Amino acid sequence: MFFILSKTVAFLLLPSNILIVLGLLGVALLATRWRRVGLALAVASLLLLAALGFLPLGGMLANKLESRFPPWDPARGPPDGIVVLGGGIASTLSNEYDDPVLNGDGGRITAIAKLARAYPNARIVYSNGDASLFATGETDGKYFYLLLDSFGIPRDRVVLETRSRNTFENAIFSKELIKPKPGERWLLVTSAQHMPRAVGCFRHAGFEVEAYPVAWRTRPRGRATLGGTLSGGLNTLDLATHEWIGLIAYRLTGRTGVLLPAP
Repeated sequence: MFFILSKTVAFLLLPSNILIVLGLLGVALLATRWRRVGLALAVASLLLLAALGFLPLGGMLANKLESRFPPWDPARGPPDGIVVLGGGIASTLSNEYDDPVLNGDGGRITAIAKLARAYPNARIVYSNGDASLFATGETDGKYFYLLLDSFGIPRDRVVLETRSRNTFENAIFSKELIKPKPGERWLLVTSAQHMPRAVGCFRHAGFEVEAYPVAWRTRPRGRATLGGTLSGGLNTLDLATHEWIGLIAYRLTGRTGVLLPAP
């Protein structure tokens, strides 16, 4: 049930979706005796869409998450292993073109090439299953291996964990597969915005990891950027809102121990 709700309710709670629904409701009411209410809703929806799209609110919410864990310091020494969370490959487009297509989280994938070369003795696990609501079977496996080939990394260097459908299951099934030993140091690679929730899940599962954030979407130190596009601003706000909703939902359902995990 949690998985189904996470794929439906969370989508409906995104700011741009809420405002579009309100705007459409307002337009529909224009043809009824509630015309004044409809006009107010339509105008309010338009103004709020513009304000939220052009103002830096989305960037501020995103940066609060992205700055939670600093870039990993290689001076800490080589890790024993590396867990990379899936989501960087656009499975549908990859299937359509029969060629690997990376999305905005593609930094998770390219980090593997960097880390595999830097730490040749580290074990690497790529955790990603079918996260679609209706289990379409679209996973990253095939195209992930093609990317490994292009990176010059042997396929047997990386172990795939293919059962997980969300971040909580990434942690549970990765620990079950890896069976980390006391004293081992494992890096967790995922998008900077997703890192707090991911670390919270791994800690709650009893799997201590060191954060290796990638794929930043905002500037460092929370510097606001104006003058972007409306669609870009709304996309940033929706992505940040989705992550904050995830943090709240995971905390309320006991999948993490704190609301906003920190180093």
